[in-house]
Amino acid sequence: VGHGFMPAPIHAGGLRFHGDAPTLCSLHEQGYIEARAYEQNEVFAEAVRFARSEGFIMAPESSHALRGAVQEALAAKEEGSERTILFGLSGHGHFDLGAFDAYLAGQLEDYTIPQAQLDEALSRLPKIATT
Repeated sequence: VGHGFMPAPIHAGGLRFHGDAPTLCSLHEQGYIEARAYEQNEVFAEAVRFARSEGFIMAPESSHALRGAVQEALAAKEEGSERTILFGLSGHGHFDLGAFDAYLAGQLEDYTIPQAQLDEALSRLPKIATT
């Protein structure tokens, strides 16, 4: 959405960076991967469940991936099918303990960026010819 876009003050760890790697964009464009967005409370809930069962507090970035993996596992269970599910656990959440504290205290709020704000940010991007 461009360098001028300022996201809301939510906790998303390193996911506050609003750019994409060209390789990821290409994989998405070619249909190899899909993008998903999750509310921060559902992500933190998954991370807390993981920490309670595995004894490891993962970073919010990894918690987003875990949420997607759990959704895939639940869908497979509902379908009665087997799937191999892989997710990236990229780091611990020791620097994010304040956010986990806010989540556990019920103070972490979900936030959806208004479409008008996204549209306005996208309108400021330079127009680039595609081939």
